[in-house]
Parts: sequence; C-alpha cells; structure tokens
Amino acid sequence: MSARYAFGRHEPASHVIVHVSDPHLLADGAALGGRYDVETNLARTLQAIRSVNVQPAAIVVTGDLADLGEPEAYQRLRRAVEPAADELGCPLIWVAGNHDERPALRENLLDLPPTEEPVTGVWDLSGLRLIALDTSVPGWHHGDLDVDQLEWLRDLLREPAPHGTLLAMHHPPLPSHVPLFDILELQHQEELADIIRGTDVRGILAGHLHYSSHGTFAGIPVSVASATCYTMNVALPAAEVNGMDAAQSFQLVHVHPGTITHTVVPVTDARTGDYFSPEWAERMAQLSPEERREAFSRKPPR
Repeated sequence: MSARYAFGRHEPASHVIVHVSDPHLLADGAALGGRYDVETNLARTLQAIRSVNVQPAAIVVTGDLADLGEPEAYQRLRRAVEPAADELGCPLIWVAGNHDERPALRENLLDLPPTEEPVTGVWDLSGLRLIALDTSVPGWHHGDLDVDQLEWLRDLLREPAPHGTLLAMHHPPLPSHVPLFDILELQHQEELADIIRGTDVRGILAGHLHYSSHGTFAGIPVSVASATCYTMNVALPAAEVNGMDAAQSFQLVHVHPGTITHTVVPVTDARTGDYFSPEWAERMAQLSPEERREAFSRKPPR
C-alpha cells in the first residue's frame, strides 16, 4: 500500500528510518559459531529493505557490526550495505556495539583515525535530529556512557530540533526478558535519564538483545530491533533462551507529527496473500471517508 494514500485521521510520516541491528560479520565471510550464515542473512535483509519501496531518511545500524571487530569484517560490511544506502539515497549511520572494536570501526567504516575515542555523531535529517551514542566499553561486553559523552549529549539537547530528536545506541536502557542480558546491561542509566527527561528526545533506537522489544525510559519510548545474524528463541522459558537461525527482521520507524511507530518487518520467504492491490487502493482513494467505511468496514449480514 503506497504511503501516498491517507485513509485515516493521522498526517503522513515526515520521516521514515530503516532500523537494522546486530549483523555480527566476520572476516573471510565465515559462519558465526560455525552455523549462522550471517552474510547471507544480511543480504536477505538488505533485499527486503529494497523491496519495501520506501525513501528512508536514514539507515541506522545499532551495533555489533562485526563479531570480533576484525578490520576485514568491517570492510565486508561496508561493501554490502553502502550500495543499498546509495540506491535509496540516504545516509548510513553506524552505531558501535559491545562486539565492535573502536579503532577498527573508525578506520574501516568511517575513514577516521583508528583511536579508542567513542564513535558518536549527530545528523540533521531534514529537521529530525539523530544522535548516535557509543555505549561500548573497550575490553568488556556490558554497556556504559562516560561523563564526557553524557555532558556532550546534555549540551546538544539544550537546543531542540524542529522535528525532535532520536537517540541511537546499542545497549537498550530497559530490563531484559532474558536474565543473562541484564549482566550486560547499560550502566549509569540514572544519569542518562536525568539528561534526556524533559528534552525533545522522542525515541531511543537500540539493539543488543537479538529479539524485538519495546518499553519506556525516562518517559521516552525505547524500541529494540532484532538481529540480522540470528535471533533469540524467546518461545523457550526465559532462563533457557538460546539463539536460532530464524525470525530475522528489521524495523521501519515512521515519524509522525504526534507519534512515532516502529514496525517489525520479518525477513522471510513466506507466501503472502493477494487480497489488496494498488488497484484496490486506488478505488478506495476515489471514495469519500463515509463511502470507504461503508465499503470496507461494514460486516456482511449473517
């Protein structure tokens, strides 16, 4: 259904963002753990993104870009994803995760000096501000934000953006359904909450969990995208959850004047129905709201 059709009360989205997470690429195209073909899974995800036929304001990849932080893995990732961003005519925003190594990421994805400086950035997406934070901790898998990064964020948020601000980070400031992830949670969450509460921050995009999850933090919606490499089988009891090569997905983030929606898009070969079509949508567009309601909402008599 084309975005040009507006059949309800809400105004069309001012921005659409493609939110991808956790590709976990390895050098030489190796399979992750000897079992997950992460490059093929990423390629299928990128094809699904193309198939959605949107014009995104950005593609945001929220961390764990390379599983071991290998320079060649970042190069392979860049060769895979940059053409898709170029085709869609949008910026590509890389966010560091706990599996990433800052020097290799900075040099091989960003063309920056290979230092341990946090990988942060600010993008003005036609009035929507996106701020990338670096919650990675060199040598560790848990997340944190140091004093300098928090003060940098505080200074940025003193001035609101026309369409508000989204934060992108790897470690979500949320409790996890899976107990083991809480060992690796984000530290200094109280300090982050104090900084963003009452600002123009409208949402937080995160990854890390390998399953989709949503919550609020400091009154702000948090949306966690699942992984492209493998996902967590949350159909198991929480303490027994493990990875599976299924249910990969990404998210479409639609920024409306009054709300933001996060749509989980499965990467699957499942057959879909043919109930609706461009022709059907065109017919509906020719009707008045009352006629559309009569044609589509009324139940048939029993």
